[in-house]
Amino acid sequence: MSGGLSKQRLRLWVNLLRTTRLIEADLREEMRTAYRTTLPRFDVLSALERHVGGLLMGELSRHLMVSNGNVTGIVERLVADGLVERLAVEGDRRAILVRLTQAGAAAFAAMAAEHEDWVDRRLAAIGHDEAQTVIDTLSSIREDRP
Repeated sequence: MSGGLSKQRLRLWVNLLRTTRLIEADLREEMRTAYRTTLPRFDVLSALERHVGGLLMGELSRHLMVSNGNVTGIVERLVADGLVERLAVEGDRRAILVRLTQAGAAAFAAMAAEHEDWVDRRLAAIGHDEAQTVIDTLSSIREDRP
């Protein structure tokens, strides 16, 4: 019987992956079309919005689970667009703090509201209780990691 359950879990994984990729592709296109921006830029703004005092570059990389090099390029473009600022950290010449500017906070707020709506429409077939069950289950899978 566990062979059948194993196959079912494999199908579940493939379905999760396909659905995630499909929704992500849709969101990338929505961001590109509506805001002429990318999901990685949105993700950086989102992380900084949650950390009002800003984040060190290394912390930002860890939050986004990407390399420092990837984050550096995105941050440089966001600085050029006036959406984030880089600040020196007193006492550590190598450390750079990154935080949203007022323009960045306003731009992110507009994008975030629309992003939530896009996701909500794509997941409209899932009710509140179903959504909570999936959230709880996926959370427990992440928590069970060694």
